[in-house]
Amino acid sequence: MKKKHVKSTRRSGRLQMVTLCISTALVLILLGLVVFSTLTGRNLSSYVKENLTVTMMLEQDMADNEAQTITRSLAARPYIKTIHFISKKAALRDAAKQMGTDPSTFTDGVNPFSSSIELTLKSDYANNDSLVWISRELKKYPKVSDITYQKDLVDAVNRNLAKIGMAMMVLALLLTFVSFSLINNTVRLGIYARRFSIHTMKLVGASWGFIRRPFVFNAVFIGIVAAVLACVVLGLGMYALYCYEPEILTIVTWREMAITGATVLLCGIIITVICANISVNRFLRMKAGDLYKI
Repeated sequence: MKKKHVKSTRRSGRLQMVTLCISTALVLILLGLVVFSTLTGRNLSSYVKENLTVTMMLEQDMADNEAQTITRSLAARPYIKTIHFISKKAALRDAAKQMGTDPSTFTDGVNPFSSSIELTLKSDYANNDSLVWISRELKKYPKVSDITYQKDLVDAVNRNLAKIGMAMMVLALLLTFVSFSLINNTVRLGIYARRFSIHTMKLVGASWGFIRRPFVFNAVFIGIVAAVLACVVLGLGMYALYCYEPEILTIVTWREMAITGATVLLCGIIITVICANISVNRFLRMKAGDLYKI
């Protein structure tokens, strides 16, 4: 009978350990998703901003070699990310492809298009305040007729990205609090089953630190296992997303994935250790009679 009881206790303890690990891992997956989304949101913001095009319209009489000289000069500017020169012939060819006919046939063989320079800005400069002084600077170049960009689109992009960033920050704080509460309840349930053992050790004169130590080590183990499980699930999710859309790697880098994994691991260990300390201290402060009332 005694052996059966010991086996049953061990089986129950293992099952409880597995339940704790899975429950904690599920919470850490949610936390990891928010951390990952917040990090990649910054990259997405830069990606969107750096794909906004500013066009320098050049005068009709500007030669291609003059335009290319301006292009090389602009490439050295600190706010330029990419720059592309479109010649008159290239503009005519693109228009003919889109229209299905050569526009020069309507102008007695004269090319109606002028050359232009298309450029994209680094994300820090892709806002209307910066674009105002950048436009003034670009207009100082000779034979530049106009600077065009979608002002309303720039405003909308920056406004929406700011809202998304704020929403993600609030969600991250809220989920951190919820994660702590859920993991705390999960760890407390595990320690609750051993509350009488805690009281017995206290009665025989064991110090609080000695009693607390195995529970803290156990919490560290649970935190590490749960974090590894969460990282595996997040990694598989990322791989599935990559298989569905390979272009995701333009936004997601190894840096974001490494930071997410490290954050999940640290949160798993720190939160479970803090919760274990809180729960054990709670039972250590209780009197024998109070242990039967909870």
